[in-house]
Amino acid sequence: MNYLAHIYLSGEDDDLKIGNFIADSIKGKKYLTYPLEIQKGIVLHRAIDSFTDSHPVVKQSVHRLFPEYSHYSAVIIDILYDHYLAANWKDFSGIPLDVYVNNFYQLLTNRKSDLPKKVQNFLPYMIEDNWLLSYASIEGIGKILFQMNRRTENRSRMDLAVKELKLYYELFEIEFRTFFPELEQFAAQKIITL
Repeated sequence: MNYLAHIYLSGEDDDLKIGNFIADSIKGKKYLTYPLEIQKGIVLHRAIDSFTDSHPVVKQSVHRLFPEYSHYSAVIIDILYDHYLAANWKDFSGIPLDVYVNNFYQLLTNRKSDLPKKVQNFLPYMIEDNWLLSYASIEGIGKILFQMNRRTENRSRMDLAVKELKLYYELFEIEFRTFFPELEQFAAQKIITL
């Protein structure tokens, strides 16, 4: 899953949200240098990723893209699934998406010192371009995929995956809606055990 899902699956706990959000920037055991509640968010993120990567429905989505995008297919699916979460946000939260993401941006701004340098560096761009809200539209996902492709020096060709998103839109959405409730249940249970 990508940023929006990780944040959403953290529930209402700000420290869990921060840990879950920054986890990709924290390698190995470096997470142990963070306060305990943020550590729990990092551990939650890793558990969510493991659950997602091994889930048969997600594998089905990834398999559909694999001939074109190889090992980048899983990354693309993470982003596409965030699109379905954002596009159908009212089904998951009573808080409007724009309010939810603005509250999260404010949290990150207020707690900037808790963020790794890498995250501090991209945070202004994330807020300015409103990445999380942009996930709700195909155009916004296209921009995210374009940026991801640039980060891979155009090797991934992720920017082209909007074609498959449009072509298989309903099929990916069915897979997302089949998978995501199971992930919600898994994450809620994992939070209890942290």
